[in-house]
Amino acid sequence: MSMIIDGTNGLTFNNATTQASAGQVLQVVQGTYSTNVTNSTSTYADTGVTATITPKFFTSKVLVMVSINGVIKKTSDTAVNFKIQKNGSDVVIYTAGMVGYTATTTQNGVGSSTCNYLDSPASTSALTYKVQFASNANNATASVQESNGSGVFSSITLMEIAA
Repeated sequence: MSMIIDGTNGLTFNNATTQASAGQVLQVVQGTYSTNVTNSTSTYADTGVTATITPKFFTSKVLVMVSINGVIKKTSDTAVNFKIQKNGSDVVIYTAGMVGYTATTTQNGVGSSTCNYLDSPASTSALTYKVQFASNANNATASVQESNGSGVFSSITLMEIAA
């Protein structure tokens, strides 16, 4: 089998398939959402922030970058928990029991919560990533994408990286 080695484009085989050079960004997908969502339970609910990517190569990594904005702990002694799911399964739980916690019933506007995660999906099928949130105390209101008059949006950015 013959192949062409190119430091910029990667490997090109005689059947015209190409394997990108490691570290190259192959594609970028972004999803945004700006509608306010509240949750008063410890059961995770969708923030509305989601995006789907179909990796070109089985060996690729997917860099998941999340920015959830307008995060507020509204009532009681609670915090806001977040997690990222891929095709309905948990990928990473982050900020559990920390975001907005004040040890009082005072409302606390956090502003934003971010997470970056490098996933190794080993797939060339469509992958849907989404962000969910919950109220840590299971009896108090947590809110995302909340604003006072001007629009606040949250986002998820997916980058396929050649490995």
